[in-house]
Amino acid sequence: MRLLHLGLIASVIVAWAFREDLGPVHEVAGYVALAAAVVRSAIGLAGGGYARFGQFVRSRADTLGYARQVLRGNAPRYIGHNPLGGWMVLALLGCIGLLGASGWLYTTDLFWGYGWLAWLHAALGWTLLALVALHVGGVVFTSIAHRENLVKAMLTGRKAPPRPGDVG
Repeated sequence: MRLLHLGLIASVIVAWAFREDLGPVHEVAGYVALAAAVVRSAIGLAGGGYARFGQFVRSRADTLGYARQVLRGNAPRYIGHNPLGGWMVLALLGCIGLLGASGWLYTTDLFWGYGWLAWLHAALGWTLLALVALHVGGVVFTSIAHRENLVKAMLTGRKAPPRPGDVG
């Protein structure tokens, strides 16, 4: 899972870096990102443990309640994704999926040269950039709030054991 995450990060960075030159490097990076998002979605649906969507995608009420706890400064620590992080995973995967689909459509004879599709693809790229910024900000905020290095946990696959008050 960690390698999938790192591959997704790398492919998005490469696709972004070559956004002005929509040639083969941009296309391949986009398809790699799309493939990684599809694999991650499959794991989220059929996998187990903390990778499964059913483990960390919470209801709207639970997510809003958690957001209020964050604002009050008393949000509990989650061993897996917290409710806001869970919805961010879905937003990121959905955006990458739409980016991949719009990029592919633009290469087809049916949609080649359509301005609205190029605009949509670019807008989705900027949306992904904003989501990534929010995601990284959330990781930094949560790391500070719970005094734990979430980037290290993501790289090693190990997180501090549950403490009293943690949510599994």
